[in-house]
Amino acid sequence: MLNIDSIRRGIVIDHIQPGNGFKIFQYLNLDKVDYRVALIINAISKKKGRKDIIKIENVIDLDFKFLGALDDEITINIVEDEVITEKIRLEMPDRIEGIFTCKNPRCITTNERNIVQRFSLLDRESKSYKCDYCDNIYTWEE
Repeated sequence: MLNIDSIRRGIVIDHIQPGNGFKIFQYLNLDKVDYRVALIINAISKKKGRKDIIKIENVIDLDFKFLGALDDEITINIVEDEVITEKIRLEMPDRIEGIFTCKNPRCITTNERNIVQRFSLLDRESKSYKCDYCDNIYTWEE
């Protein structure tokens, strides 16, 4: 049986869509940290069947907009003394900056270095965003 200990103080990113846990792990550079981190893939979920979970035994500054843009069903649990003290439910942000990169070679953001990449939510159901400069459409999978 697989046993992952509870964390004393830190953050648990829960209810991640299966397969996205590793992407989030990489985005947060958790492979380069010097504190305990657990990535659990395909854990059993009563609600969704399967889910990924990331346990971070440290308090870090998380980019909730990024996580909400990726998956609005993610739950962030703040843990103190092995007890969840706060539960944060994420929402897809209407606008995001500096998270996605526009891949359109004709977009002004690919030629101008000082322009912040900005995207607007196009459709919540498909989780798609539109580049504010060239109108190209992207989803997290891209």
